[in-house]
Amino acid sequence: MNTTLRLIAIALIVAGGLGLLYGSFSYTKDTSAVKVGPLELSVQEKETINIPLWAGVGAIVAGGLLLVLGGRKS
Repeated sequence: MNTTLRLIAIALIVAGGLGLLYGSFSYTKDTSAVKVGPLELSVQEKETINIPLWAGVGAIVAGGLLLVLGGRKS
């Protein structure tokens, strides 16, 4: 089995597991609200992204299929 394919499969399984475990992640986005001459007012917005249950399960299944079926040659 190709090492790159195996690493992709393992990464999918780990990402799917983390998606199921945490369910969402958040990050802070800096935006410039007002800029008047030398003064600049910036705003930090907190964004949250929810990871659907089907996406986590799908990533785990896809990674498992790559591990099992990736080594077979036609």
